[in-house]
Parts: sequence; structure tokens; C-alpha cells
Amino acid sequence: MPHLENMVLCRESQVSTLQSLFGERHHFSFASIFIYGHTASGKTYVTQTLLKTLELPHVFVNCVECFTLRLLLEQILNRLNRLNSSGDGHSTQITCDTFNDFVRLFKQVTKAKSLEDQTVYIVLDKAEYLRDMEANILPGFLRLQELTHRNVTVIFLSEIVWEKFRPNTGCFEPFVLYFPDYSIGNLQKILSHDHPPEYSADFYAAYINILLGVFYTVCRDLKELRHLAVLNFPKYCEPVVKGEASERDTRKLWRNIEPHLKKAMQTVYLREISSSQWEKLQKDDTDLGQLKGLSAYTHVELPYYSKFILIAAYLASYNPARTDKRFFLKHHGKIKKTNFLKKHEKTSNHLLGPKLFPLDRLLAILYSIVDSRVAPTANIFSQISSLVTLQLLTLVGHDDQLDGPKYKCTVSLDFIRAIARIVEGCRAVPVRAFGASTQAALHPAFVTDMEQMDISVSFLVKWG
Repeated sequence: MPHLENMVLCRESQVSTLQSLFGERHHFSFASIFIYGHTASGKTYVTQTLLKTLELPHVFVNCVECFTLRLLLEQILNRLNRLNSSGDGHSTQITCDTFNDFVRLFKQVTKAKSLEDQTVYIVLDKAEYLRDMEANILPGFLRLQELTHRNVTVIFLSEIVWEKFRPNTGCFEPFVLYFPDYSIGNLQKILSHDHPPEYSADFYAAYINILLGVFYTVCRDLKELRHLAVLNFPKYCEPVVKGEASERDTRKLWRNIEPHLKKAMQTVYLREISSSQWEKLQKDDTDLGQLKGLSAYTHVELPYYSKFILIAAYLASYNPARTDKRFFLKHHGKIKKTNFLKKHEKTSNHLLGPKLFPLDRLLAILYSIVDSRVAPTANIFSQISSLVTLQLLTLVGHDDQLDGPKYKCTVSLDFIRAIARIVEGCRAVPVRAFGASTQAALHPAFVTDMEQMDISVSFLVKWG
């Protein structure tokens, strides 16, 4: 189909394979088809477009939305029921609790004349979430054609390879189809196809070429690249709109857009602010030489003690445990540093990355940096769990590990600085503000780190 080729770009092989698998409407197709590939590789779009274009009866369900078995089964049955009653304009809600009930109700729904003489397709997107449900669900869907004696094909869309998807108890093997990542040429063709009508295709293709030259090494997600292309295109067109350059003056257009693309590279995959706020920041920012992360402009709204917990986690990740007594106690005694200086003279904890720390150490630092007395209540522990859910902290080990769980802080220095500035009573103070005795008490390697970590030094003002 010529019009289908224009709708689905750079997936001719996969479209041809799926069309061959679907066959004629009344033919029995494969009982199950497993389609896998990385995110934004076109699995969902190609499948949906093909089924809609061929006008095949199908039900599309996202397994993330249907997080329980009952929601999943009822969603499939009710959508199939709406296909039957499309001419009536109304349909009754079907309730279903178990997979046995689903098989029985599925037979009843597909008895309708509109469905009995053609293949019905059930598409399960994000199918890897089926592994978290009952053990009989995945084998049941794989053998649904056999169990119901109906002309039905179940299509699984997943980012996990079938070898890791297959249950240990064994199951019916589906037809496996792989969607490879888009090459840079494919991305160029797809993104150039989205050019605005008021600009020429060559002008937009040149912009996409610049965009991919900057972002392709760090991001190959088509959705993210498409978002970045829409977000930064007005800045690329700015010299043309003002009459300062023509559409063919690529050198001048590149000089205008380069600093803004560098800024956008620091926020790939992040959604800390909306697109409109990002455009406003681009207009208001006059000093383009200082390229900061978005954390310099904004911060995540966290509860009061969650901010201190995050700061304590950062200190625990980037400072050795042996320095806690020195940093957070008023009377820590003499410091023997001679042998330690020679061995770790050039060590930088920021270059080594965040280290693991136990829960009791996190709480000890938290109690040291908070002015008021903090009781170890369930509220504090729930806020730690919330930070893990937000991926600001990482729980290392098993989720059910109750004996001394260990964490790691995943946020950047700019993020912590932004959090520290909004904590009442905390102000960043550089190391040079301390006297010589305080600086001498610190290891040179840690002094180097502290010069980059203002928030640590601000706490040393009170407890150093």
C-alpha cells in the first residue's frame, strides 16, 4: 500500500512481515506474536497503524494502565463488546475476575457475526508487566486461540527479549519479531518528514542534521529527539525571522543555535520544567557563556525534612565514613593525617562517584545537620522511601532487605545546591572563608572536594 509506506517510514521489512502473518481476514493467523525492541523503535506505532489501516478488528491495551488482572481482562472484554455494539450505540459492562471466566466470556463476545468470520487481534503493550501477575496469565494468553477455539491472535509488545520473558514452567512459543533501533539515516528521514509547512523541506532537513550531530551520541530515542527538535526550532529560525540571515546561511544559523543546543543536552530525558518555561528561560537568559543545568533555575518541590534527608544522603555518598566525626561533631579530638595525606593526596571523591551508605549513617548525619530535634518516626522513613521512588536515592540490594539497607545518592551537585539554597538558614560559604586552622584540619583531597561542594562547608560553619 503506497499510503501505508508514507505513514510508516523506515520499517518496510517489519510491515511486510506483519502483513504476511495477518494474511486474509478469515484465515487463522499465528496464535501469538511477540514483538520486541528498544523504546521508541516503532513497535506500537507500526502495529496500531497497520491494524487501523487494514481495518482489522483489534483491541489495544496498555499493561501499565491495567495494573491488576481484573482491570486487564475487563478492559479487553469491554472493548471487544463495544466493537460488537458499534451499531447499537450502547454496550453493557462486563465483569471478570479470573482467567477461566475470561475464556468463557471471550467465547460469548466473539459469537457476534461481525467477529466470527475474521481474526480478532488483542494487542498487549508493555507486556513485560504481565510477569508480575499470576503465573497462568502469560501461558493463557499465548494459548488463547487453543483455549477458546476462536480465530484470535494475541500480539505482545515488549522491550525485553523473549529469552528473558519466557516463564520457567514452559509455554507455547510465539512468533518473535525484532524491531532494531533506528539508524542516524532513519532518524534523519523520519524527523525531516515533520517539517512545518511554512518552511522548506531542505531548510528543516538542515536543522535536523545539526540536531542529530549534537544529540545522536547521547540520545537515540526518537520521541526525545522529536521533542528536542520542536523545542529548539524557533531559536534556529530566529535569524531568518528577523531578516539577519537566509535559509541557506547555515554557518550563521549554527552559531545562533549552538549554545542553546548545549543547554538542551544537559536536560535530555528530563522534564523538570514545561516546554513553555524552557522557551521563556531561553529568551530571558542573556549570558550564554555560562551553561548551567536546569537545577540552577528550578528545584523539585520536596517536604521540609526530605530536603535535609537528600542533603544528608549527598554528604554520605561523597564523604568517607571516617570523616563524619571530624565534620559533624564539635569535639572530635586531634586528627592524625600524616600517613593518610601521602596515600590519598590526589583522590577526588567527585570523580570516583557516589558511594554506598547504610541507613543508620544517613540518619546520624541528618540529626547533625537539622537544627531541631528529629525523632526517628515513620514519617522520616516514609520520606526516605519517597525519595527512592522519585529516583533521587537508590536502594542497593533486595527490596525486602530489612537488616541494614544501603542507599546511594543519585542527584548532581547543582541539584543539591538548589535544594540547599531553599532550606531555611543554609547559605553556601566557600572554603576560603574559613581560618587556616579549619582548612588545615581538612585533608587536601577533601578540601578540593569541598571547594566544589558548598553545602558541605555550610554545615561545617556550625559544627566544625
